[in-house]
Amino acid sequence: MTIFKKSISNRKLPDFFSAIVVLVLSVTLLAPATVRAMIIGETGSHFNLTASEGYISIADGGSIYSWGYSNNGTMQLPGPTLIVDQGTTVTITLNNNLPAAAGNTSIVFPGHQVTTSSGVAGQITQEAPVGGSVTYSFVANTPGTYQYHSGTRPDLQIEMGLYGAIIVRPSSPAVGCSVASAYDHPKTCYDREYLYLLSEIDIDIHEAAQQQATGPGPIDVGSGPFHPEYWLLNGRAAPDTMASAGTSLLPNQPYNAMTRMHPGEKILLRVVGAGRDMHPFHTHGNHSQVLARDGRLLLSATDSSQLAGPLLFTIPAAPGGTVDAIFGWTGKDLGWDIYGHKPSDPMEEHEWAPDHGKPIPVELPSLSSMAFGGFYSGSPFLGAMGSLPPGEGGLNPNAGYAYMWHSHTEREMVNNDVFPGGMMTMLIIEAPSVVITE
Repeated sequence: MTIFKKSISNRKLPDFFSAIVVLVLSVTLLAPATVRAMIIGETGSHFNLTASEGYISIADGGSIYSWGYSNNGTMQLPGPTLIVDQGTTVTITLNNNLPAAAGNTSIVFPGHQVTTSSGVAGQITQEAPVGGSVTYSFVANTPGTYQYHSGTRPDLQIEMGLYGAIIVRPSSPAVGCSVASAYDHPKTCYDREYLYLLSEIDIDIHEAAQQQATGPGPIDVGSGPFHPEYWLLNGRAAPDTMASAGTSLLPNQPYNAMTRMHPGEKILLRVVGAGRDMHPFHTHGNHSQVLARDGRLLLSATDSSQLAGPLLFTIPAAPGGTVDAIFGWTGKDLGWDIYGHKPSDPMEEHEWAPDHGKPIPVELPSLSSMAFGGFYSGSPFLGAMGSLPPGEGGLNPNAGYAYMWHSHTEREMVNNDVFPGGMMTMLIIEAPSVVITE
């Protein structure tokens, strides 16, 4: 069966109404998200995952039929983030609760030597038949960020949502790291970490799978051109990426992508390319130092104490690949004091000393001449709330500095052609006095 691209106007809200929906969701959902110094996930050594069907929500009001892994029988997108310690023998049992028409399913674990038990033989690995199960085991020998995904009909099953991330933590922090390290190397220290799992959705494939799910199978979605209409960060499209993790409004999409930090902190970015396309993940505010690719630390060939990864302002998220990188921000090179200090005032911790006491080098326009956005605090200074019209500034209650983080492919910053949406979130630089809740 060949799937032809067709009009999607019946799935697309009118542009004006879509904009209102985005605005309402922004106001109601983008309360300060629960932020953790460590990524939300499932810890341990034994995991019981179930592949099943369900629906995810998109911020333009749509609902999309999908498949996903879960550890409680209710599918989620992406699958549970599995967090294990280096040296652990990891055992994962996969139960196949997909529709009969979907046939067998499986999981592959790039970067690990896997043994299997039970299940039936597939083209790549042992598979779980419908209603059956298969068990995989591997030793997590090397720290880093990895992904797992279906190894059965990956063109269909990965697109439908059968993917997730694995984090292997070093057995102990590297020497000199006060909080944590990504690898056993002193240049991989970090204060907070965030996961960014990038993927996309071609709605025609999902609709074709839904239409055939109750039939005898096998599901056939044809071989037409791949043409996504939605782009996801951690299973959500903006602005839902900034809603709280675990919100009841998104029961099948538990992970957010809202990033918060203090000046001077080191943020570990774990970037996972889980889709079919390459996505350029752009981090406004500063370059990031690449630490590793695919769980392998990049070191100088002549001096192993030095990192060899590049400084990037856009991280390529290649299909099937992962990148670990460190991002930092102090206000360096802005050319003025971000706190509004007088030269005689004491310095803040991690303040960029050459700019201490420097005034803003421009005359700010009057409030009546400004176009306000939801993340503007009304003041140019970090942590200082200024005069704002009623209803403005509600998305930035702590007067932080806001930077958009997004795909550098403009088409991927929409929900079904309506901006803003898609593969986009915000970085908020919070004043040192603000407690970023764990």
